[in-house]
Amino acid sequence: MNKPDSERLDPLLQRIAEALERIAPAPSSRVDLGAADGFIWQPEADRLEPVLQINRVDFVLLQGIERQAETLYENTRRFAQGLPANNALLWGARGMGKSSLVKAVHARVNAEATSAARLALVEIHREDIPSLPRLLQLLRGTERPCVLFCDDLSFDGGDASYKSLKAVLEGGIEGRPANVIFYATSNRRHLMPRDMIENERSTAIHTSEAVEEKVSLSDRFGLWLGFHNCDQDTYFAMIEGYAERYGLAVPQQELRAEAKEWAVTRGGRSGRVAWQFIQDLAGRLGKRLED
Repeated sequence: MNKPDSERLDPLLQRIAEALERIAPAPSSRVDLGAADGFIWQPEADRLEPVLQINRVDFVLLQGIERQAETLYENTRRFAQGLPANNALLWGARGMGKSSLVKAVHARVNAEATSAARLALVEIHREDIPSLPRLLQLLRGTERPCVLFCDDLSFDGGDASYKSLKAVLEGGIEGRPANVIFYATSNRRHLMPRDMIENERSTAIHTSEAVEEKVSLSDRFGLWLGFHNCDQDTYFAMIEGYAERYGLAVPQQELRAEAKEWAVTRGGRSGRVAWQFIQDLAGRLGKRLED
């Protein structure tokens, strides 16, 4: 005698359900911010990937940006202590230590903090900004203070993803979670190219309204820190600081001459150029760059 159709279908439905459970992503509420001090947001899986060793430069090695460094450090320290602090936009010249400063400040604050005030550094990539509300929802359910960091942030043309960032910085109903602060670096003060702003002004019927919506994004950052090209003395100070830290024994006159030639071949001076010179020098001397 044949089994009823319902009895034959039940095992099949059960197998389908089990297969779907196996391929489904883990629930987005599962986040362990105690696993590391650094994380990278993976929006495809709604997951934070731990970074066990953050690539960074020591705070004391950052030359020529002392004022910016102290300002960001104080803002971050207050945030770690549960005091009012501002979102920060670090803007300006390439290679002058904007992202290095964020990571160095994070390390310094954590080195001085109690375990309860240790910060998690959470990086979100520029192209993942539209998923920012989902990430904030995850972080909202945790107690650990988090510095949410986006490197090289900018917007072009018809890119409307800036609206996601604008809403969560201050303007949304929920707003920014109390345990999250947002730091971004950009080569552009207003996060978009000047010609794009000028084009909006020249073609819009209501000029001020057309430009205001996009330019006002940068106004949501309470702290603006500008970075500018360094002079030769600052460049030499960077080089000599690195050489001393890593035990690269080269006479000062020779070191400066080589560093100057390196900058000429690179077309300018910056913290990035200084570090690239030090890597080349250490390689030629057979020295490893280890703290």
